[in-house]
Formats: sequence, C-alpha cells, structure tokens
Amino acid sequence: MATIASEAAVLPKSVPQPEPGLTPRRMLERARALRPLLRASQAECESGGRVPQAVADALVEGGFFRMVQPRMFGGYEFDLATFYQVVMEIARGCSETGWVTSLVGGHPLLLSRYPAETQMEIYGTHGEVRCPGALTPLGTATRVSGGYRITHSWVSASGCDLGTHFMGLARVEGDEGETLVQLLVDMADCTIEDDWFVMGMRGTGSKRVTVTDLFVPDHRALAVGGMARGAEPLDVNVPLHDNPMYAGLIGPFLIGETAAVAVGAARGALDIYEDLLVTKKSMVPPFRERCHDPVAQQYYGEALSLVLTAEAAMVKSGEDYMAFAQAAQDEGVPFDTAKGLQLTMIAQRCVELSWQAIDLIYRTAGTTASAKQGMPIGRILRNIAVLRTHPVLQRENTGIQLAKLKLLDRAG
Repeated sequence: MATIASEAAVLPKSVPQPEPGLTPRRMLERARALRPLLRASQAECESGGRVPQAVADALVEGGFFRMVQPRMFGGYEFDLATFYQVVMEIARGCSETGWVTSLVGGHPLLLSRYPAETQMEIYGTHGEVRCPGALTPLGTATRVSGGYRITHSWVSASGCDLGTHFMGLARVEGDEGETLVQLLVDMADCTIEDDWFVMGMRGTGSKRVTVTDLFVPDHRALAVGGMARGAEPLDVNVPLHDNPMYAGLIGPFLIGETAAVAVGAARGALDIYEDLLVTKKSMVPPFRERCHDPVAQQYYGEALSLVLTAEAAMVKSGEDYMAFAQAAQDEGVPFDTAKGLQLTMIAQRCVELSWQAIDLIYRTAGTTASAKQGMPIGRILRNIAVLRTHPVLQRENTGIQLAKLKLLDRAG
C-alpha cells in the first residue's frame, strides 16, 4: 500500500510540466508522428551505436522520458497501459530507439522509491532526469561514514549516452545477507566505455559504465532484495506519491518494458511486409503483385494475428498492473509474487509471439528483402534475436514458479 512517509510532511514545490494538459492520446499521436524520422534514422542508430542526436532531441522535447515521471516533478504520470502503447509505437519505427525509450523512460517508477530528499535533489527545478541503469556484474560497496564508496564497472547500460544519472546494483562489503543497494549517481561522475559489440541491438548503446572511488551518500542508496531484473525495494512505503502505480512490483514492469519493444518491432516488420506484398510482383506468371497470392495472404494473416494478440496482451497487462496496485492501496489485497509472475509470463509470451511473427515475415519476404545487408526486416530480426537472449525472458522458469504457487497452494 502506498503511504506518504513522515520525511515528506513538508512537500516539495512542484516542478511545472513542460506541456500542462498533455493527454495519453496526444502522446500516442506524437509517437506515431515520429515514425518517419525513426525509420529514416535506423541505419545511423545501428552504425553509430547509440540513438542519433536528432532522435534523442525529439524524444526529450516530446516528453517521452516523462511519461511515468510523477507530476510533482514535472512528469505526466500516465498509466502503464499508455506507457506500453507509446513504447510499442516508438519501437515500430526503430526497435533500438524503442528499447532506450522504454528502459530509460520507465525508471522513474524505481526513482519514486528513493527518499524524498533524493527525489527533490535529482529532479531539481526542471525535472529533466534520464536515468539508465545496470544490475550486473554486482559491484561491492564499502560502508563509510554517511554512505558508501565504490569502484566498479557495470555492463550493458542501455541509453547511457543520453543519461543524466545512473543506477548501479551493488552488495555491501562484509554483509552476508541478501540485501543489496541500488546506487544512484550523477552521470558526470561516470565514465563510459564502448564494449557493446553485438549482432543486434547495437543502437541501444548498452555500454560499460564505470565509477572510481566514488562516494555515494546514504540517501542515494536504495535497499533492494533479490537478483531478478528490477530488484525489489525492501521498504514498501512510497515517500511522496499517492498514485498506487509507484507502489507496485518493479520486476514485472521492467520485463514488460522489454516485451513492449519486441511487440512494437513485430508491428514494424509487418508494416514493411505489407508494403512488400502490395508492390512486389511474383516471379512466375501472371506476374501479379504478391498480395493476390493465397499463400502470401495466409502468411500475412498469420503474422497479423500474432501481432494483434501480442499488442492486446501488452495493453491488458498494463491495465492489470494498475488494477493490482489500486486494489493493494484501496482494499489491502497484496500485489504479491503470484500476480507478479502472472504479469511476467504474459510479457514473456508476448516476446515469443512477436518473434514468431518476425521469423515468419523474414523467411517469406524473400532473400533480397530480408537477408540483404542493410534491409530493415533483417535488422529487426537481429535486434529481437538479441533481445530474446535476456535471461529474464526465458518463460519456462516463470511457468514452473507460477505453477508451484497455484497448484501447491491448492493442494495444501
């Protein structure tokens, strides 16, 4: 249940929103309007190893990193179903840009769990905060007076090139318990090394971030538990915000962020496939456009059904998250592990549905359209192939965990 802690008895002065009155519908329209720029910038994004500056500027100016940022600090505080829909639209234009938008843009949910002092400090008077993060490898923080000291390198820090702050996970030296700390630091105190050499998702700029003998004060260290993606804050209280969204489980949301990117990418591949089928002629008589071929129609229909199902499931999972969080606040019904696993399983299944659609499109579009160097369908396939390798997206273990909870609880 979200509560306002005593430290927040005196609320901070609100940071003004850049666009008061901006609605979810308008944000979704804005994401769709970016599609031509995103598609035109795909090759530059991949070759440059980061979101191109023109695209990054458009994302900042459009408020995309403020979607789930609290209103108190100049954000728009949209619900998670809206967030997922917007991320899917961005990923439809460029999956790598969608990934950065989703992960960096989603981190205000975790930032909302830091002490009130910390939030007021980092958001300042402008609210312009972009906070990439990384969990592995675990750092080791040494306890000192008033905080921690740490020297460490975290890998795969997606979007670090456009970050203002950074979150890195560490264990406390000498602490034999399971408690970890999520350290929040200024990006100016970090160095970035490009070691992100991969077959896909190159444009996410998921590089190595290093801090050297850095002091991190206590109020910038959040105690968390577990090593699953989105290690959960141990303190269930939310310092400043009444919106139950900020008191929900972190892990399922962060996995949902990833799934939304895959679903958007699949829709982007389907767009290209549709254009191909209505313009490219068959290689055999009567040399009509491929859209007249019943086999091509079957391929397209199957891909469309996969994408539509994944899109609907993602939106529903965002709505379910909000409902679980609201019930926890209003009725005291726990937003528990079983609910978190349910949301995780849906997200993982959405990734698989998206992959099936992309694979079908890739293998039936034709070699020139798919496998030729620089073709967007091939780029999408490589990107989502890399996305699928993330350990938290392996749904078999999630299924076992949820089955145990459901079946053994009933068996007694």
